[in-house]
Amino acid sequence: MNSALSFIVTLLSIAGLFALLGGSFLFLVQVIIYAGAVVTLILFIIMFLNIKEENLPHEPYKTRWILFMSLLISPFTAILISTVNSMHFSPLHLENFGSIKDVGMELFTQWVLPFEMISILLLIALIGVVILAKKEKGHD
Repeated sequence: MNSALSFIVTLLSIAGLFALLGGSFLFLVQVIIYAGAVVTLILFIIMFLNIKEENLPHEPYKTRWILFMSLLISPFTAILISTVNSMHFSPLHLENFGSIKDVGMELFTQWVLPFEMISILLLIALIGVVILAKKEKGHD
């Protein structure tokens, strides 16, 4: 559940970046579609699974592992932060960034094939979930 809530915060942060860049359409799509519908679906699945504490695997070294990985990653994080702080950024001059017309023209001219392939992939995933759900129900 905590990971789903963190995912909501991440998606809302991305929406905030779109709003700061002036992409009002992308901001609205991010909030309505992703932070709204997708996260609601994920939370529904988490609640539907109803995983109990005793069904989770026993992880005796979980806190040690988290501490070790945090210590391992922290030097790289410090290097990344110092590198970003030393960079000189010029202001962005974006015209019509994220407007409905620009997104639609880009999506349906250069990205038509990947867009349709993703829709077919999602349809196949939906059919697979229905088939798996029916098999699970038949065994009860």
